[in-house]
Amino acid sequence: MRIGLLTRNRNAWCSQQLIKSFKNRGANIACFSFGDIVARVGLKPIASVGNIDLLTELDAILVRPIGRGSLEEIIFRLNLLQKLARSGLTVINSPSSIEKAADKYNTLAILSEHDINVPRTVVTENVARAMDAFKEFGEDVVVKPIFGSRGIGAARVSNYDVAERVFRTLRFQRQILYIQEYIWHGTSDIRAFVVGDNVAGAMRRVADSWKTNISKGAKALPISLSQDLEKLAVKAAKAIGCEIAGVDLIDEGGKPAVLEINSQPGWRGLQTVTDKSISDTIADYVISRAS
Repeated sequence: MRIGLLTRNRNAWCSQQLIKSFKNRGANIACFSFGDIVARVGLKPIASVGNIDLLTELDAILVRPIGRGSLEEIIFRLNLLQKLARSGLTVINSPSSIEKAADKYNTLAILSEHDINVPRTVVTENVARAMDAFKEFGEDVVVKPIFGSRGIGAARVSNYDVAERVFRTLRFQRQILYIQEYIWHGTSDIRAFVVGDNVAGAMRRVADSWKTNISKGAKALPISLSQDLEKLAVKAAKAIGCEIAGVDLIDEGGKPAVLEINSQPGWRGLQTVTDKSISDTIADYVISRAS
């Protein structure tokens, strides 16, 4: 069996863990980035990396973070994955789920359609309507970029004049205004790591501020999820179509909510608080799907 590992950095910790896990299971690994792929129309092979025909020589592709890029680059990368999937290659996660999860508005809209509790959120291009939302949410909100991860660009705003300046500045830069009610969570939240139909591991992330990203310095603590929270995490991942996902949850006041879903999650922090190998779990799952 030969698995393609599509990653922007083969030397990254998660990539190296995956390579080791796949090799321990007897799988051959082809590790490459989007920049290595040549796509063809009207010619064969339709997609290749060096001498490797991706369609005929790979049993599956596991997509790790596709990396930053221009709008043109991102659209091409997703369309290329779509073409490979339409041609019969197993692509995990599916390009459609990656696209859905990349857009915070689309993610929350889909989750809400599946009766999953999410924070109240207003998305608009209009500064006046954004200020209405700021007041409606008690003048304490989180402003986020629609695209992005690791808390980059997110800000908590609780001052009227500051809110107006922030919204006007964002619109001057032609950015969409994504305003979310701030839900008090004691500077901690939960990351559930979903693989297939199960939660492979979970951690509580505890920070010194409202941002709980491990990349921002939050600490990982072990946590045992209730059956209800496990079911919620799996349901949320499936609603977006993700087979592998990092689902961010809060559970305050007995009313759990899903904050975000990451379709290409890392797990270095999680691995420090669980004895179960996350990369082994992923490798087992991908091999089972490719068989």
